[in-house]
Amino acid sequence: MKRRDAMRSLAFGALGAGATAFSAIAPTRAIANVATGAAPVRIRDVKTILTAPDGIRLVIVKVETTEPGLYGLGCATFTQRALVVHTAIEKYLKPFLIGRNVDEIEDIWQSSYVSSYWRNGPVLFNAMSGVDIALWDIKGKRANMPLYNLLGGKVRKGADLYFHARGPNIDACVESGRQAVGRGYRFIRLQIDPAVTPTPLNDASVYGGPTNPVNLWDPADYMTTMLELFDRTRSALGPKVELLHDIHERISLPQAINFCKALEQYSPYFIEDPVPPEENDHFRLLRQQTTVPIAMGELFNTQHEYVPLIKDRLIDFIRIHISQIGGLSPARKVQALSEYFGVKTAWHGPGDASPVAHAAQLALELASYNFGIHEGHVFRPNTQEVFPGCPTVSDGYMFAQEKPGLGMDLDEKLAAKFPFPDGPPNFEYFWGTTRLRDGTVIRP
Repeated sequence: MKRRDAMRSLAFGALGAGATAFSAIAPTRAIANVATGAAPVRIRDVKTILTAPDGIRLVIVKVETTEPGLYGLGCATFTQRALVVHTAIEKYLKPFLIGRNVDEIEDIWQSSYVSSYWRNGPVLFNAMSGVDIALWDIKGKRANMPLYNLLGGKVRKGADLYFHARGPNIDACVESGRQAVGRGYRFIRLQIDPAVTPTPLNDASVYGGPTNPVNLWDPADYMTTMLELFDRTRSALGPKVELLHDIHERISLPQAINFCKALEQYSPYFIEDPVPPEENDHFRLLRQQTTVPIAMGELFNTQHEYVPLIKDRLIDFIRIHISQIGGLSPARKVQALSEYFGVKTAWHGPGDASPVAHAAQLALELASYNFGIHEGHVFRPNTQEVFPGCPTVSDGYMFAQEKPGLGMDLDEKLAAKFPFPDGPPNFEYFWGTTRLRDGTVIRP
């Protein structure tokens, strides 16, 4: 007994008698609370919400928990196959996830990934993304802090956006860029498809095939027109505005090399998708031939596609669509890997990335040192009403809501007023119909 008292005096004597009593007991209580405390919060339900507030089919996942009033939102939008993703969530992921601990985000992702023998596809990954982002939203709400704080905290005030300057001709495109600069944008993406004659009707019957092409694409005309557009835009907007362009993988490797070399004089911020993802080996040849910064990745699904390009420093910007790779959890890993190889993030964020997806990638961008650019998208009034608390856009930046989690919500009743269109428009017939003059189909 004397020996035990002596040891206690030696251990706690410097703290005083009161502190001795507290210090001896508190750790034991803390451990007991962890071991026998309140039950973990679990997934009670997984809901899939289909809505098209501005004509774009969006797939949103709502993960409800056993804690009353606590839920999270995630984006699972694969707009060309939205109904297939809906089935994947409702029929396969939902039964697999009910009852899981919401804190176990990584394990939920990994076990969902192997819940089917065949994996790596955009349908499963978009379904998983909806759940994954929703769980991060829940995590932020439970911590009572914006999601970017859980990811390390802000390293910048907002995310620079690039503006989509488009038009039916060069004059209209230049003017669109000029107006955007007047509104505070510092990055302008130039996009015009001069050699494509689009058919206005979304009807398969109006499109031709290999022997009767309708939407025509001429690579030579395209490259000539784009060079003129860059020349006139650079002259009109000056040297300080950053210019971007997406080739959409529609030209051959030799054409891409010559085109990129010709664009060097205009110092583009990046040139996107010069060759298709099926031809990743070509990036090594392209890298040796031009100094133009290269962006790639919006069609990628798995690490087999993007890791080699990152580790070999064959691209400058990774353009992954975060729901296409499974959500925020894998995107965090891609971002961290890219930082060590000098690759910046430029996550794919078009109109068919929902406001939920934009909020998730924005949280990562605010906490990432190697952020490059956020694809500019202005949320239209209907979308803002369906998704109250969308990220805000001002002076060429996107800003996060200073609220817990993603900082935004979803009005389910209002979302239901914007259902998917019935019938054939659930498939966009424009994709896969653009052809060369001889009828050969080209990639979009």
